[in-house]
Amino acid sequence: MRLIESRATLYLTYTALVILLVITLFPIALLVINSLKPAAEIVQNPLAWPNVYRWDNFTRAWQDARFGRTMLNSALLSVSTIVLVCTTGSLTAYVLARRKVKSWKIVTFYLLGTTTAPIQLFLFPLYFGFAKLGLINNVFAVSLIYTALYSPFAVMLLRTYFLAVPRELEEAALIDGASNWQVFTRVMLPIVSPGILTVALIIGLYSWNEFLIATTFLQKADNMTAIVSFFLLSGQYTTDWGEIMAAALIIVLPIVILFILLQRRFIEGMAGGSVKG
Repeated sequence: MRLIESRATLYLTYTALVILLVITLFPIALLVINSLKPAAEIVQNPLAWPNVYRWDNFTRAWQDARFGRTMLNSALLSVSTIVLVCTTGSLTAYVLARRKVKSWKIVTFYLLGTTTAPIQLFLFPLYFGFAKLGLINNVFAVSLIYTALYSPFAVMLLRTYFLAVPRELEEAALIDGASNWQVFTRVMLPIVSPGILTVALIIGLYSWNEFLIATTFLQKADNMTAIVSFFLLSGQYTTDWGEIMAAALIIVLPIVILFILLQRRFIEGMAGGSVKG
């Protein structure tokens, strides 16, 4: 009887997983199919298989959206944000996890508050401040905004990784003559590297897809990010949906490929960060 129940549970589990897989992959499959169609076929039936394969949708999307330049801007913005967030976030998280901070509850409230606060509250003051400093259309200046925006999340997540590391490892390193900086860089960072990779992937995804700040502070064509140039492909009166689908696929592919390559480390990192602190 138990064997029958276990098999039924297994079948139900696999059925649910298959259904979830179909639901998850359906939008991507629809995107791929429509990226190879003329605009008329998409409007006629977006679910149908292409009658004519329009491979030139990708070349036109690449040229019209200037992806050669805009994707480089997105990459520079994402990488600089990842470096800043992981550097400052890991240092802050280590201090909050290993040092007795009397005002920890206040710090927690502040981090949670900044995480949930909408960016629209700070958009106009930031814009006027950046305009006074001459930092509009500066990709690396925008990465400072992203760093301030995403750091609270990174600190809260990385703190859980540092809390999971036994204190005996630090004490043994200090007894062996290591400095506090050496303990942090040579002992702690290698252990929490899955957590740092997890934060890097999430922050990179946020930075790559962010639109509001990018379109506000990066207004020149040579400084736009890929997501902003993609938005500009849509015309006021006519829209080439085949080109737009191809452009969307071009933007999505780097993130999908990167996640596939690092999915095991990402899952390990998320599981490791589930410790309560």
